[in-house]
Amino acid sequence: MSAGERAGFEARVSALPLVDHHVHGAFAGELDRAGVELALNEASPDPVPEWMTQFDSQVGFAVRRWCAPVLDLPPHASADAYCARRAELGHVEVTARLLRAAGVSDWVVDTGFGAESLLDVPAMAEVTGGRAHEIVRLESVAERLAASGVSSVDYADTFLAELAAATRDAVGVKTVLAYRCGFDLDWRRPDPAEVRAAAGRWVDSGQRRLTDPVLLRFGIDAAVELGLPIQFHTGFGDRDLDLHRSNPILLLDFLRDPRLAEIPVLLLHCYPYHREAGYLAQAFHNVYLDVGLAVNFLGARSSALVAESLELAPFAKLLYSSDAWGLPELHHLGAVLWRRGVISTVGRWIEDGDWSAADAERVITMIAQDNPKRVYRLR
Repeated sequence: MSAGERAGFEARVSALPLVDHHVHGAFAGELDRAGVELALNEASPDPVPEWMTQFDSQVGFAVRRWCAPVLDLPPHASADAYCARRAELGHVEVTARLLRAAGVSDWVVDTGFGAESLLDVPAMAEVTGGRAHEIVRLESVAERLAASGVSSVDYADTFLAELAAATRDAVGVKTVLAYRCGFDLDWRRPDPAEVRAAAGRWVDSGQRRLTDPVLLRFGIDAAVELGLPIQFHTGFGDRDLDLHRSNPILLLDFLRDPRLAEIPVLLLHCYPYHREAGYLAQAFHNVYLDVGLAVNFLGARSSALVAESLELAPFAKLLYSSDAWGLPELHHLGAVLWRRGVISTVGRWIEDGDWSAADAERVITMIAQDNPKRVYRLR
């Protein structure tokens, strides 16, 4: 590939509109520096200690390299200069610039966590000039139901009705089972008596965070009956998660259920279990994966992760995701770093003669647009 051909390839990939198939809203209000730094740390909810800065991390360096120019600063501007410019522009302008610069045509938005502080689905569409679609979080539906004081006798029927209503205009559902009890559970379908007993224990306890494996399993079964795509958080997340229990290989018994044969199962994030996820995508025709979230936090090392995601899984089973939550820098970085990853990886394969340029652009377009549009039936 000549220098001119390489430049043309990079330009076409950089301009390719993306479907971000798993994302959250951007913050709806102003952030001070402490708030920005807290949002740059996925695993810990604690304030950043005074003896360190989150800008001294891969994601922090990536913000200063790739987001600074969008805010009219030079690449690698200091953290102080970056935060000062951010405050000068204000969150409305910062959000609009960064989200639009991501080059995303469609946002598939999980509204189940922290919605009160984030832009909602219509607002995400408005601020970006793109389209936005809703994903309903199963546990959030159940937790709203428990807060209403539903009886154990009525829980199952009421949950089914509430889920049907909540998903009327949604393109899919999501479970955070990985956070609540892990995947190493009894995947047998709970019977009505088990559901009633579990609902009684939960409602009577006064706890509003759903962790009961019977009710979590019941919610997933209800989603299966709806036939919508089901997203599973897997792998890397915050410290509420027992990482070893979020390995997607533990979903094997669930995935073997014949009822799932025509229902897309989306394995989100996956890192550091992205190779296990690649195996599952090859073994089950309804399993898909992305490497969102970790791409942002690996920064300059993210190209290695993108390359590894292209190893075993059939290319029709890969999707792009940022999993950005709150901080608009993360919405932008997800797109920038994923594009850089596929350009460097696939570009090298073209130069080595392993792939043709035509095949490369076709596959990248599949992952960026075609696969998520097919899975979620986006028009």
